[in-house]
Amino acid sequence: MRTAILIPARLHSTRYPDKMLHILDGRSLIQRVFDACRQTDFDVYVVTDSKRIASLVPNHIMTGDASNGTERCSIAARDLDYDNYINVQGDMPDVTPAMIHAVADYLKHYPVTTLFTDMTKEEQLKPSTVKMVRSGDTALWFGRGITGYGDWHLGIYGYRADALSLYPSLEVTQEERVEKLEQLRWLKAGWTIGCAKVDFNGVEINTQEDIHLWNYKNEQVGVTKNKTF
Repeated sequence: MRTAILIPARLHSTRYPDKMLHILDGRSLIQRVFDACRQTDFDVYVVTDSKRIASLVPNHIMTGDASNGTERCSIAARDLDYDNYINVQGDMPDVTPAMIHAVADYLKHYPVTTLFTDMTKEEQLKPSTVKMVRSGDTALWFGRGITGYGDWHLGIYGYRADALSLYPSLEVTQEERVEKLEQLRWLKAGWTIGCAKVDFNGVEINTQEDIHLWNYKNEQVGVTKNKTF
């Protein structure tokens, strides 16, 4: 099976504009995610509508407007020829090859896959953290609210090529609009999302506070303090 990693990245994020360009210890966020993904044997592309983002990485695909990262990946995949695609969101500087391979391996069993890890108290209280409710290894729901239960959903998805090609044709529901969670479109359309559990002690960069947390955690292991534009 031929697999490619697609990293959808837009410049003007709602919660944190220009975060893809933020410097973390000498490298931009998007460069860190790209470099982490290249530690696998898969081909890696950044998929973006921004020339500034594209200029920071050697492999990129330019797209027009897209409502979310999955739709952007689907647009890019029209000109590619792979059996499977892995969507690593651009806010995951601490993604590991083990995480990527976990979501890829689950595509043997499900047409759409994702990852989760144990919820920490800190992440449970953050509205930017996506919580997942599941039954065994399949997802039942995703949300941002403080629920007091559920797992920590991580921003990595796997798709079989035929499934990804169908995504833009699925109905955009009110739940997706309210929660601003692209994966709800799959669930509301009746698709099953397979979920693999992984260990994760990193940071997803959704807010300025997450930048501070990333700095703190990495300073503890000898990484120098980040610079800013």
